[in-house]
Amino acid sequence: MSTITTRDGTMIYYKDWGSGRPVVFSHGWPLNADAWESQMVHLASHGYRCIAHDRRGHGRSSQPWNGNDMDTYADDLSELMEMLDLKSAALVGHSTGGGEVARYLGRHGTKRVSKVVLMGSVTPLMHKTASNPDGMPMEAFDKIRAAVSADRSQFFKDLTMPFYGANRPGAKVSQGVRDAFWLQGMQGGLKNELDCIKAFSETDFTEDLRRLDVPTLIIHGDDDQIVPIGASAHASVKLIKNATLKIYAGAPHGLADTHKEQLNRDLLGFLMT
Repeated sequence: MSTITTRDGTMIYYKDWGSGRPVVFSHGWPLNADAWESQMVHLASHGYRCIAHDRRGHGRSSQPWNGNDMDTYADDLSELMEMLDLKSAALVGHSTGGGEVARYLGRHGTKRVSKVVLMGSVTPLMHKTASNPDGMPMEAFDKIRAAVSADRSQFFKDLTMPFYGANRPGAKVSQGVRDAFWLQGMQGGLKNELDCIKAFSETDFTEDLRRLDVPTLIIHGDDDQIVPIGASAHASVKLIKNATLKIYAGAPHGLADTHKEQLNRDLLGFLMT
């Protein structure tokens, strides 16, 4: 396997496909790099070098007790990009991965980055506060923590319904897609995945987004039941200079699978401009 070892001794697994200008993918919770395979094959087939890593505590990476927070996730991404000496890279982040990308840019800048895509991203802040009234109440995240702690396997199976919009009338989501989600989720560490709930829900990315100074494409489904579009995409596009919002009508959170043809076209088109 291709891996790097970070400064705190954590092993980070990554896949590196194709050649050309680099595109770096950051996955959502509780998934891993495999969530991006359709996009990686498509873009690598069109002359791009596609790199995706398993976040610490997820997939094939180490499961450290500490460091399961956005600052460390961002620093891990930075170490990977430095080790591979990536330049003029496009960063693509889904859900929690969107937060990871935003925090990377806030902490490390855009010297290695040319473009950014935030898809179903948790930015700028998921948690409901006085200054973020459209966010979700803490009780919602406490319920997720309790369900993961009680029966993680069943919770992940149940989560596939709203994640892919399989609970909507007329939805056509295969059992295979849902099983792949469960498999990826079960590869992560319980402690790591519990810590990550706090990271993706309570981290405020507002200032990170304000620092973004490269072309940015925001993609979001208007039927996203996991990260509702109002407090995320609509709020993010107001904070980022030179950002474009593309809304997928009727689309759920798991766009990389349910709308992969449309997403692949949009990603390639954005990269080519």
